[in-house]
Amino acid sequence: MALPTGTQLTYWGIAGVAFLALLWLFGDVLLPFLVGAALAYFLNPVAERLVQRGLSRTTATVLISLAMAGIVVASGFLVIPAIVGQAAALINAAPEGLQAVHRFLEARMPGQVDVESEARRVMAGLGEAIQSRGVELAEGVLGTARGVIGVILFLVITPVVAFYLLLDWPRLLQRIDDLLPRDHAPAIRRLALDIDRAVAGFVRGQITVCLILAAYYASALMLVGLDFGLVVGVVTGLISFIPYIGAIIGGALSIGLALYQFWGAPGMILLVVGIFALGQFLEGNVLVPKLVGRSVGLHPVWLLLALSVFGALFGFAGLLVAVPVAAALGVLVRFFTARYLDSALYQGQDRT
Repeated sequence: MALPTGTQLTYWGIAGVAFLALLWLFGDVLLPFLVGAALAYFLNPVAERLVQRGLSRTTATVLISLAMAGIVVASGFLVIPAIVGQAAALINAAPEGLQAVHRFLEARMPGQVDVESEARRVMAGLGEAIQSRGVELAEGVLGTARGVIGVILFLVITPVVAFYLLLDWPRLLQRIDDLLPRDHAPAIRRLALDIDRAVAGFVRGQITVCLILAAYYASALMLVGLDFGLVVGVVTGLISFIPYIGAIIGGALSIGLALYQFWGAPGMILLVVGIFALGQFLEGNVLVPKLVGRSVGLHPVWLLLALSVFGALFGFAGLLVAVPVAAALGVLVRFFTARYLDSALYQGQDRT
């Protein structure tokens, strides 16, 4: 006999609270395991296709792992040092750049931007804050023994977890399916499939969109000669997964640097504006509809709320689970809404 609905809700509620408590208490420790699990989840379709072509699961997993290791090593030697170098240079140049902006405004609007003006104090403080925060961030990540050890453990544990989970993914799913309560197994499988479609459709598609946009912006801005074009393009592409915020920050950063560097050459400024406008057009009208789709079910406001809440409560580990949890909650809300609309509570006792 099935447990009463109230008892079942109590058990599921306890499980949810326990999950959030573990994430809050051990978020830093769980981070490499969460990243490894995410990598295994996103690479599993590739492994499935290789298995369908006749390879064993072990061979497919080894090939995927070698390919990913090659990409990481190539990025570590070719791309990441250049991005880090430009980011450090951009942070160090922030105070001087803002002072140059102030001199530009002072030359054209002397009455509005004097020596004692609030604008001068704000820009000076902003430049110093950007520089100090950037240095503090770098020192906080890599400047302590704990940070270095954490990075090493992350780089070691994450690929190991991803490898073994990818290798055992079918058996793991089967084991989870065997543990489902028999009375509710069909409904849970259906919900899990809907959640998987939502997460896969959004995250896999959005990661692809971000990588394409990062490559496009970085290449285009470097070709036109924009200072810090590589780091600006990569940042603009990678933060495009955040609805609206990514476009605003990326556009302001790109066009602001163009105004500072190419002032007096309006054609170059318009060229940078055109690069960003074309990127936004491609994102909104080609990449997102084709790779992400319209039926994912994650409203931008709901996604922003999930990222903000989980990021504030659980740090970077919370950001990793924010989208899956948001997708799961969205599927569950739609499921229970459909049940409510079909119930006597909504339709009344005299429904036909």
